[in-house]
Amino acid sequence: MLRLTKVLMAGAAVMALAACGSAEVASPGEGDFGSGGGTGGGTGPTPLPPGTPAADCPTGLTNVGTVAAGTLRACQLPETISGSLTLSVRAGTIYAISGRTQVGTDRGADPAAPVAGSVQGILTIDPGVKVFASGGSDYLLVNRGSQIFAEGTATQPIIFTSRQNVEGATNLSSQGQWGGLVIAGRAPTAVCPAGVTAPNASCVGQVEGTSANYGGNTLADNSGRLRYVQVNFSGFELSPNNELQALTLAGVGSGTTVEFFQSYNSSDDGIEIFGGTVNLRNIVINGADDDGLDTDTGWRGGAQFGIITQKPTAVTNGSRGLEWSAAPSGTAFFAQPKVSNFTIVGRNAAVAADALITMNTGTQPTVINSVFTNPTTSAAACLDIDDAQTVTNAPIFRSVYFACSRPYEDDSNVNAAATAAVFISATNVNNTAAGTSTMTAPAGATMTNNGLTFINGANETAVVATNGNALYPFFTSVTYIGAVRNTADTWYLGWTCGLAAGSTC
Repeated sequence: MLRLTKVLMAGAAVMALAACGSAEVASPGEGDFGSGGGTGGGTGPTPLPPGTPAADCPTGLTNVGTVAAGTLRACQLPETISGSLTLSVRAGTIYAISGRTQVGTDRGADPAAPVAGSVQGILTIDPGVKVFASGGSDYLLVNRGSQIFAEGTATQPIIFTSRQNVEGATNLSSQGQWGGLVIAGRAPTAVCPAGVTAPNASCVGQVEGTSANYGGNTLADNSGRLRYVQVNFSGFELSPNNELQALTLAGVGSGTTVEFFQSYNSSDDGIEIFGGTVNLRNIVINGADDDGLDTDTGWRGGAQFGIITQKPTAVTNGSRGLEWSAAPSGTAFFAQPKVSNFTIVGRNAAVAADALITMNTGTQPTVINSVFTNPTTSAAACLDIDDAQTVTNAPIFRSVYFACSRPYEDDSNVNAAATAAVFISATNVNNTAAGTSTMTAPAGATMTNNGLTFINGANETAVVATNGNALYPFFTSVTYIGAVRNTADTWYLGWTCGLAAGSTC
């Protein structure tokens, strides 16, 4: 059994947050179209002998042969999904994407005035469905004005993975075998034309790794729902500094639901958020080659209950748990990322610049009730603040536990003393800057962190949490720090892979 539970329990502490949860908000102008009524495979599975591929594919999908030694019929999604399409569990069937597979076409920034000639798509994916891709340029894109409803369950997650994985040819080091999942929405972004200040409908960016547009001025835009979803072995560099990651959320609004989501072994980031107001809950990111949660261009949302475990040795320089940026320093629409109840485990012992948290280019962050830890052998710090505007924005740290050999990176822009002054300011209370890391990384440790131990949690339980009810209403009221409450709090098991003995990906 993986010992990650002890890592997570390290954050248990007494606290009280009187925040309230948030209700799902329908998108103005187009609403919530997740009715589940589609054209592909909506009936129950027909019994077939084990290992027998289905004879054909559901309406609207293309039969592209068999995979997994001829045991599964591969049914490929259309290049553009127009109208409604549903993927259901079907005997002897697996679903495939090839190249840029898009849900709808870009309908523009204004929901009240869709782009002429554009089409809306609604993709519904039922619990237990598996979708695979064969190469780095294969990815699924949900365009502005369209929606995805991928809603698995704790026992039947929806899995996006690679053909190699379906064929049984992946291992604990596999990554970068296909593109990933991209969702583009109409919420505000800091990418604006000259002379225009966000939020503004004319502030529109282009999603990294694609030609898809994102952004607008619809804060509660609704791109659908992701629940109990895995994205495995993804991430691909299309060109230098132009990558796809497991999940890209670009201009996605707060009407969208993202919860119980796992990124496993992405060759780039686990999740990258470009602007928008989307909120996330119950997130697991393990084995990302670059950053765990990366944000750009002015994200103003929150995330609560998260586990990020970095791979032991970074292939790329810049493997951080959190990397937060906004836009060119000085922009009036800076990022306001908010995180509560995260446990972030660093594994990179060699690169000093890979701090667990890196904040730069005009960020105003909030971090509460969270635990950050590195092995005692790691050269990386817990916190690196990169620019003066972020310092001026007065980052909030409350009830945060650092267990790194160096709490603060001595950055050339903002030195360690200035970073320390932010973390332990008069308004940032109940923080531990130099806790004792008792985590051990066993010989031959893998990206999935099998065998990690984090003993002596008494250091962490001594941290007294602060009242954060006014910080962000999306946050659920809790009485502890870190991602889990105690050994009985196993929200991260069952629907994920690589976190327990026998849970292979």
